[in-house]
Amino acid sequence: MLSDTCPEAAKVQIELLRRSGVVGRFARTESLTATTRALSRRAIAEANPHLTEAELDLKCVELYYGKELATRMADHLTRLASSRA
Repeated sequence: MLSDTCPEAAKVQIELLRRSGVVGRFARTESLTATTRALSRRAIAEANPHLTEAELDLKCVELYYGKELATRMADHLTRLASSRA
């Protein structure tokens, strides 16, 4: 396995993960997921500066959950907006 972490540091990291328990590991996973999503949203926004916030939201939904769900969500939001008008 290729790693940029020296074996001693890897052992410490593994031990800390073991000590953190299920709740600690879940919290760390949740935090990493939130960070990844925030970074990907920023990258999408930078690559598509013309998008509105709503369009950016839909792009992110498409990336995370697929085009079908993003299309259904866009359709729902359009119907919701027209019913409020």
